[in-house]
Amino acid sequence: MPAAHFFAQDLAEIGLDPQKVQALFERAEREVKEGILPACQVAIARHGKLGAMQTFGRAVQGGVEKPATNETFFVIMSATKAFTSAAAWLLMQEGKLRPDDRIVQFVPEFGTNGKDAVTVEQCLIHTSAIPYAPHWQKEWGNRKRRLERFAQWRLDHTPGEKFVYHISANFWPIAEIVERLSGQEYRDFVRTRIAEPLGLPDLRVGISPSQNERVADLVWVGEPMSAAEYEKMGLKPPRAGVSGISEAGVMELNELETRTAASPSAGGITTAGDIALFYQALLNDGRAHDGTPIWQPAMLREARRIRTGDLKDPYFGHLAYRALGIAVAGGDGKANMRGFGRTNSAEAFGHPGFGGQTGWADPATGISFGYLTNGFDRNDIREGRRQVALSSLAAACAG
Repeated sequence: MPAAHFFAQDLAEIGLDPQKVQALFERAEREVKEGILPACQVAIARHGKLGAMQTFGRAVQGGVEKPATNETFFVIMSATKAFTSAAAWLLMQEGKLRPDDRIVQFVPEFGTNGKDAVTVEQCLIHTSAIPYAPHWQKEWGNRKRRLERFAQWRLDHTPGEKFVYHISANFWPIAEIVERLSGQEYRDFVRTRIAEPLGLPDLRVGISPSQNERVADLVWVGEPMSAAEYEKMGLKPPRAGVSGISEAGVMELNELETRTAASPSAGGITTAGDIALFYQALLNDGRAHDGTPIWQPAMLREARRIRTGDLKDPYFGHLAYRALGIAVAGGDGKANMRGFGRTNSAEAFGHPGFGGQTGWADPATGISFGYLTNGFDRNDIREGRRQVALSSLAAACAG
């Protein structure tokens, strides 16, 4: 691998094994070479520094099909939720927001159809009972339409009763609270309170029109597995509509209107390197690489505390292990089902995104990792195996 792909003067300086990093990158490139994925981007960091980053393949960017590079932006889907959560943590440490506050204390428009009892914590840990509330990501950019959606949404069950992964809607009221308490648009809060202090100007939710030419267009790839193939593996086929995500809904994120809307649940548009460095700050007592304090260590400890108790994922059957807006790997042998690898410690935390996007940090090793692709695989088993393989290789890169 050419030395230009490494960012630390010497990988040994930050305790990453060059051969293991090489193996990680080769695994990331494999499915691009095989023609399964059009492009992907991978990055690994440790001790506050980006150790290595590489981008593979080609993608349509600004209407032109060309090689993807380390300057290419990718839509990170639900990995965005970690940014929204981190924004809320800042308000919590300032005493302006508490997990047990009800959403309607700040967003009265949300308090219809029995939703007045829903709390901030319930939204962040996916127990707010609005898992499939209808909306389009572009609607976040239209304040009138956004507030109309809040009023329209109805509960699926009693809030706090059970864990059901919420595709998107639960993070909208969180970002609305950020706007009302800070007096800034959500995107600007992320930029001025998180991205700029971290020295990561390309860490962003939403883009300006002039940046659209750097974004890799999303494409669907592969074919879904048949029921017989699932049964052969001893697995139940996914229920129709269980994800709440349609192909059209994903393709919406190729539209400039949606990309500029800056949705707080799926509108993150950035690079794998910036994701890895964002998580480094969460490992480094909430400080940027230059020592700038952003999050207080006590707040980060509270943010990473598992709050879902014995609630289980109703589809997969494993414990939810959700903290304040992020997932925790856990020590029950099911970390791979939560977006982590088989070699992560139980304390690893982060948030995956639809299509295979990955971002996490592991306090046990100090490693943080980002992986992004613009190829959304209809074969969800292959996608899941890819995510587990890459995270397992990354988590084992300590020298």
